[in-house]
Amino acid sequence: METTLCIIKPDAVKNGFENEINQKITASGLEIIKSKKINLSEEIAKNFYNEHASKPFFSELVEFIISGEVIVQVLEGENAIKSYRALMGATNPEEAEEGTLRKLFAESLSRNAVHGSDSQESAAREIAIMSDLF
Repeated sequence: METTLCIIKPDAVKNGFENEINQKITASGLEIIKSKKINLSEEIAKNFYNEHASKPFFSELVEFIISGEVIVQVLEGENAIKSYRALMGATNPEEAEEGTLRKLFAESLSRNAVHGSDSQESAAREIAIMSDLF
């Protein structure tokens, strides 16, 4: 079994989509093994997005993720990373396939409803950063 990090972002939480998103996650065969609704601190957000620190959109990422409540979750399942990323859809919701989380629930490229780890290394790092929250 593999684990991955899922964050339901402030836009999706504000719009009340968390239950629908979680239903789609579990219907896809993934299990939500940890879940917490929380306001992330700026410190955690900066650490979480550290790989983007030198990029011009870093501040926007941090500001958005701390702008409201998020739901931080650990998902588990066979090929959880690949499976969840397929369910999320393309980062840009306009390019996402029909039925994906971002096509259904995202507002824009920067307000794209959900986050998911992109590799086993990222999943391990991201889950470690968030582990104290559970």
